[in-house]
Amino acid sequence: MNTATTLTAADAAAVPIMLTELRLPTIKRLWSELAEQSNREGWPAERFLGVLLGHELAERETRRLARARADSQLPPGKSLAEFDFAAVSMVSKAHVMALAEADTWIAQGHNLLAFGPPGAGKTHMMAGIGHALIDRGYKVLFVRTSDLVQRLQAARRDLRLPAELAKLDRFDLLILDDLSYARRDQAETSVLFELIAERYERKSIAITANAPFSQWDQVFPDKAMTVAAVDRLVHHATILEMNVDSYRRRAALPARRQRSATQAQ
Repeated sequence: MNTATTLTAADAAAVPIMLTELRLPTIKRLWSELAEQSNREGWPAERFLGVLLGHELAERETRRLARARADSQLPPGKSLAEFDFAAVSMVSKAHVMALAEADTWIAQGHNLLAFGPPGAGKTHMMAGIGHALIDRGYKVLFVRTSDLVQRLQAARRDLRLPAELAKLDRFDLLILDDLSYARRDQAETSVLFELIAERYERKSIAITANAPFSQWDQVFPDKAMTVAAVDRLVHHATILEMNVDSYRRRAALPARRQRSATQAQ
């Protein structure tokens, strides 16, 4: 019996077990194939190890991004690459792309506010920025404001609001979509103010809203709370005005014209 061969076989059999213990699934899957290639081509040990670790790190990053994207609840397919900047000429594409690079505003807990009528593209733009930030390692949560208000109100009712706010604190950016639809006559929206106050100057909030600040007293329980909420949000904020016709309406116009032409014929 060849002792060297026996030892090599034994070592090879132990490798998958050790890689499982070390939680290195990619190396476990690839090491044997790469070892054969390394032996065949005479790689130095440093190259063999570097290739294995490179594959592990790449797939680990892929899995991290997939988890972060799933946790974010961002709408799929809403990237900045698909956003029609030509339709919102008052918004600078360069500025939005800079926000997507995260420069310093996320680290400083600054906010991002987008205003415009329904269908102007506010949600798509914010989602696109969110997807880009995830690619850069940030944690993002996208949620309809009315849904979040209900979630926070339930937490307050169960005496666990501080714990719920702490869960949200792990996200670098909260995207609150459709703030204008969180009406004070539908839910106790003072919890929304508590969230804004809790994150003030620490963690970023992005908001889309159809209504201007002057109409936010329909969201919060009283005028003083409205003023305090707006004050905290705009203190360190970028405001994007997107006052254009609805994208859905613009997209429907050619179809309507086509139907009219067909009927005329």
